[in-house]
Amino acid sequence: MEAVRKAEHERSALEDKLPAAANAAGTGGGQAEAVVSKALQREGRAKQVYVERFVACPMEQLWQHTQQPELHERWDVRFSAIQYLPRNDGEAQRFLYTTRIGFGLHIRGTGATREHEGPEGRKVSALRFHSPQRLSLIRSGAGYWLYEPSADGVRFLTRYTYSTRFGAIGALFDRIVFRPLMGWATAWSFDRLRLWLEKGWRPELTMAMALLHGLSLLLLAGLWLYEGLVPKLLFPSRIELELLGGLGFSEPLARAAIGTLGLAEAGLGLLLLLYRRPALYRLQLLVLALLAAAAVWSRPEQLADPFNALTLTVPMLGLTAVCLLAHPYAPQAGRCMRKPGEAMAASKRTAEKLIQKERSIQNDSSASE
Repeated sequence: MEAVRKAEHERSALEDKLPAAANAAGTGGGQAEAVVSKALQREGRAKQVYVERFVACPMEQLWQHTQQPELHERWDVRFSAIQYLPRNDGEAQRFLYTTRIGFGLHIRGTGATREHEGPEGRKVSALRFHSPQRLSLIRSGAGYWLYEPSADGVRFLTRYTYSTRFGAIGALFDRIVFRPLMGWATAWSFDRLRLWLEKGWRPELTMAMALLHGLSLLLLAGLWLYEGLVPKLLFPSRIELELLGGLGFSEPLARAAIGTLGLAEAGLGLLLLLYRRPALYRLQLLVLALLAAAAVWSRPEQLADPFNALTLTVPMLGLTAVCLLAHPYAPQAGRCMRKPGEAMAASKRTAEKLIQKERSIQNDSSASE
């Protein structure tokens, strides 16, 4: 009972700070940061999580999909279930949340949110949350969602932080592993929401495509790493030496070529994990096709063998095609901005491009006259 009373007292204290944060965030970014930062001092001095994404949809649609629990829990990977509690007029909206962490374990907590509408249609949802569960690394936290409408859509951003349990060990784990993971999950979820509102792709579809893309990518990268390290660098394959010999390579030159090719293949495997772009997938399709053609041309009789160049290359081509086709449908955390300065820099670059384009049009008009 003592633990329950303590949790209820902390929840009430959290709710007391919501109105000031909501009003400040609704009037402008600078004042919002000052008030919210002051309200978050009790959460410690850990780095705050910041995610921003422009969503090309009406404000009402974005507000609905982020404020209704049954819609919110469909796109936000951080929560498995969200339940609003009854409230009276003027009170903050209290809620319960649940997150499944695997192995039948759940993290549960409570929170409260309060909305405010500022000038020019700007809206903010200020949030405080707390988990009394000892298993939860997060003890309590706070933040806000900011909505800034424009003619083309809504600038949607969040900033939040939290305090942790388990002393210095918990703080270290949070800084190295958990907080970066929370930032990634927030950005990934924002892009998942964007795909739903802009493209009409349901969150269940984009999750399936993300899993398909991720699994295919891991298998493909693993094959490249294995092929580069094991049969080329660590234990040069006699079959591959014979293939190069059929192309006119001497044995020393063939070993050197295989070692170089092994480094290239292992490097491509790592590159796939770090740089997941369609251009790289297209390049890989070309490389695989060239490698298969060279192997068959140098030793065509291998096609009668149960394991030959085509039995490996064709599945890798298939995995590459899956990555290429699934990529547009899979949410990407990298499509979101993770620092406030990135938004300003992006706006500046866009303005510069528009100015250059306008000047180019003017120059063309002057030349035609």
